[in-house]
Amino acid sequence: MTDFTITEERSQTKGRYVATADGKPEAELTYSIANDHMIIIDHTGVPDEWRGMGVGKALVQRAVEDARERGVQIIPLCPFAKAQINKTPDWHDVLEPVRNT
Repeated sequence: MTDFTITEERSQTKGRYVATADGKPEAELTYSIANDHMIIIDHTGVPDEWRGMGVGKALVQRAVEDARERGVQIIPLCPFAKAQINKTPDWHDVLEPVRNT
């Protein structure tokens, strides 16, 4: 298992979490900030060198933890992030609820 560090880069409208480790390319999860109460995860990119190390899941977990801390909901448009959140019931509290109109 490779030790890695996850950092966040954030602007007014977008953000990304970046996983880094010595000698490896960056892995990332990107999101758009829809409003003060919602982010949309749109991409998770994990290079082949990282595969099978849990880096992608760790990126999603960090997004979930930060969303909780900030009091925002997540819409996971990225198929990987959506699958990780769906199979981790403890993370469902950050999903944007479906509204019936």
